[in-house]
Amino acid sequence: MAVTNVTNATFENEVLKSELPVLADFYADWCGPCRMLRPSLEQIADERSDVKVVAINIDDNPELADEFGIASIPCVIVFKNGAEANRNIGLVPKDVIESLLG
Repeated sequence: MAVTNVTNATFENEVLKSELPVLADFYADWCGPCRMLRPSLEQIADERSDVKVVAINIDDNPELADEFGIASIPCVIVFKNGAEANRNIGLVPKDVIESLLG
């Protein structure tokens, strides 16, 4: 499964109402570490069918960034059953991101 781009309009259905755990990447196009993290997220999306991976551009969706207190990027948040379950800020290896999924 590919990484799904999510917006303010699609966030509730794609993330909060998802039956699968959701790995949400809050990023910006101008962010170097965000671009470096993306291949790991794409690998997770391709390798795992038990999680949905989404990307949220904070420049295009500042309301979501505000709602979840995104002060630094990249910020990866795991949502389970519509609620935040885990969070990591900064560029980390793929195995660290996978450990957030539990």
